[in-house]
Amino acid sequence: MEIINEVPAKKTKRLTSVVWNHFERVRKADAQYAVCVHCKKKLSGSSNSGTTHLRNHLVRCLKRSNFDVSQILSAKRKRNETSQSPLGQSNLAVAAISYDEGRIKDEILNPMPLKFEHEQTKEEAIQTINLGSVKFDQERSRLDLARMIMLHGYPLAMVNHVGFKIFVKNLQPLFDVNNNDGAIEMDCLTIYNKEKHKLYEAIRHFHGRISLAVDMWGSHESAGYVCLTANYIDDDWRLQKKMLNFISLDPSHTDDVLSEVVIKSLTDWAIDHKLFSMTFDDCSAHEIMVFRIKDWLSQNRPFFKDGELFDVRCVTHLLKSIVQEVMEACHDLIHKIRESVRHVKSTQTLLGKFNEIAQQAGISSVRRLVLDSLMQWKSTYLMLESAIEYRGAFSLLQEHDSSYTKALSETEWEWASSIAGFLKFLLDFTTIVVGNKYATANIFFSEICDMHIQLIEWCRSPDDFLSSVALKMKDRFDTYWSKCSLGLAIAAILDPRFKMKLVEYYYGQIYASTAPDRIKEVADGLRELFTEYLMASSSPDQDSVLSGSSLPSTSSASRDKLKGFDKFLYETSQSQSMSSDLEKYLEEPVFPRNCDFSILNWWKVHTPRYPILSVMARDILAISVSTLGPEVAFSNTGRTLDQDHSSLTPDTREALVCGQDWLRMEPEAASLALINVHAPLPISTETN
Repeated sequence: MEIINEVPAKKTKRLTSVVWNHFERVRKADAQYAVCVHCKKKLSGSSNSGTTHLRNHLVRCLKRSNFDVSQILSAKRKRNETSQSPLGQSNLAVAAISYDEGRIKDEILNPMPLKFEHEQTKEEAIQTINLGSVKFDQERSRLDLARMIMLHGYPLAMVNHVGFKIFVKNLQPLFDVNNNDGAIEMDCLTIYNKEKHKLYEAIRHFHGRISLAVDMWGSHESAGYVCLTANYIDDDWRLQKKMLNFISLDPSHTDDVLSEVVIKSLTDWAIDHKLFSMTFDDCSAHEIMVFRIKDWLSQNRPFFKDGELFDVRCVTHLLKSIVQEVMEACHDLIHKIRESVRHVKSTQTLLGKFNEIAQQAGISSVRRLVLDSLMQWKSTYLMLESAIEYRGAFSLLQEHDSSYTKALSETEWEWASSIAGFLKFLLDFTTIVVGNKYATANIFFSEICDMHIQLIEWCRSPDDFLSSVALKMKDRFDTYWSKCSLGLAIAAILDPRFKMKLVEYYYGQIYASTAPDRIKEVADGLRELFTEYLMASSSPDQDSVLSGSSLPSTSSASRDKLKGFDKFLYETSQSQSMSSDLEKYLEEPVFPRNCDFSILNWWKVHTPRYPILSVMARDILAISVSTLGPEVAFSNTGRTLDQDHSSLTPDTREALVCGQDWLRMEPEAASLALINVHAPLPISTETN
C-alpha cells in the first residue's frame, strides 16, 4: 500500500458549509482531499468539487451514525477558536454567541452530548442505534417545513429569522435552510397543488350535492377577497367543509365581477351540476350577483323548488347586523354608561370612593366594572351588565362627586337594562351558532323561531324608545326569515326528533290564527321537494339523483312544455301506488331526544329504509347556515386578512390560506391535536 504524506491544506477561504464539521481538508501535491473524520475515507476536496458528494457520503457513513456529533463540533470549534485567538486568549463561551445574521454560517451552538447510564437495557441500545442510523432527507425536511408553515399560518419570512436558523442548524447540521429565489414559497405551492388535486378527485367522485358558502374578506390595505367553501355530507355521512378558492379582488369590485369569479370557480371545480345552494353574508346585499349566478346555472338544469332553497344568507351576519342596529339606536345611552365607568376607573382614589358608596347602597356584587372595546360588541354587553349591577352607586355618586356629569336618569337605567337583555339574547344565540364548527342545518330552526317570538314581544313594548329599537331589529330579521325560513323548517323536519311537530309548535306561537295556512305551506313545500327527488331517482338516467344533477332535462322546447305533465304523472301514479319514504317517515313517532343523538349517524343507519328521503336529507342538512367563525362573530367588523398574508402574491396567498384549511383536517394533524399541539394561527384579524 502506498503511503501518502498528507499535510493540512491551507484554507484560502473560510469553509462556510456545515458539512466541513465532518471533514478535514488535506493536500497532496497539487490535489486537495476531504477526509471523513468518522471513517477516514478520502474524497475530492477541491473548491470546484462542491459539497454534494460530501453530504451524500455522510448520509451513508455507518460510523457517523453511532458517533456523538457534538464531539466533532466541539473539537472543530476549539481548533477554530485557537487559531483565531491572538496571544492565547481564552475561548468565547457558548452563551456569548452572536446573533448577527452575517455570522450564522460560522457559528453553531454546542449541542448537549447524549449521556446514557450504565444500566441501559439492550432493547434501549438497539433503539438508539436504529434512531441514529435514520437517513437524513433534505427534500422531505424542506417540504415538512413548508407544510408546517401552511398548517400553522406562520409567515414565510420565518425561515430567515436568526433564531430559527440557529435552532435548525444545531438540530440537524445537514439541513440547508435556503430560501433563495423563494424556495419555501415554491414548496408551499407544490404542497398546495398536490392537496388541491386530492380534493378535486374527492369532489369529482362524490355522488351528492354541494352547498357553497361565499364569504367576503378585507385587509388593512383596503384590498378585498372572496372565500368560497364547499359544504357537503360525504358517502360515510360526515359533514365536510373544504375551502375551494381564496380570490383577490380589486377594491372597486362590483357584483358583476363577483358573479364572474364564482361562476369560474364552479366550472374550475366542475361542481356547477352538483350545486344545491349558496350561502351569502349580508341579507340585503349581493342580489345582482345571486340573480346572475342563478340565471347562468338555470341554462343547464332546473333548480329544486324553482330555486327557492338556493339563496341562503348567513345567520351570524344577521346577528351582527341586528347588534349594529342596537348599537346605533342606543349610541348616546351606551356612551353615557361608558363615560361613567371610565370616570370611576380614572383613579384608584375615585374607584375606592365608589366602592364605599356601593357598600352604603347595599350592593354586594363581586363583579367589577369593565370598559368595553369598540371592536367587540360582546365587551359592550359585559360593560352594560356590570354597570347595571352598580346602578344605585352611580345614582349616589353624583351627590358626592361634582365632577361626575354623565349620570343616567331612572328611565335611562331601565332602557339600559332592556338593551342588555337584547344583547344577552343575541350573545347566547351567537354562541350556539359558532360553538359547533360542523353543525348541520337542522339545529337552527328552533333558535331562529325563538328569536322571532322574542322580537314580536319586544315590539309590543309600551315604551316608545324600546319598541322603536325592537322594530329596527325585526326589520333586519324579517328579510332573513323571508329567504331562509322554508329551508330551515325542512331541515328541522328531517330531524327525527322533531318532524312536523316542531313546525306546528313554533308556528302556532308566531302566526297565531294564520298558523294552519303557514304550516300547510311548509308541508306542501316539503312534499313538492320530495316529489322532485323521486322523479329524479326514477328518470331514465337512474343515477341522476346521485350524480348531483337535478330533475331530468333536455334542451328541447317540448320537454319544457311537458314539465308539468311529468310532475303530475309522478304525483298521481307512482306516488300513490306505494307508501313513499316521506309518508312512512312522517307517520312514525318522533325519536326520543337525548344529548348523545347524532342526526348523521341516524340517517346513515336508516338509509336502506328511506332510500330517496335520505338523499334529500343529505343535501338539506349540508346547507351552510353560517359562514363566520368565532374569531369574528362577536366583533364589530368583518374578517380581515393579516399583514403577512396580504403582502404576498395572489397565487401564494391562495395556496397558504386554502392549504391551511386542507392540512388541518388531515389524519396526522388530527392525531397530533390530541396531544395538545398548538392550534393553527388565525390568518384573519380585526380591522382597527
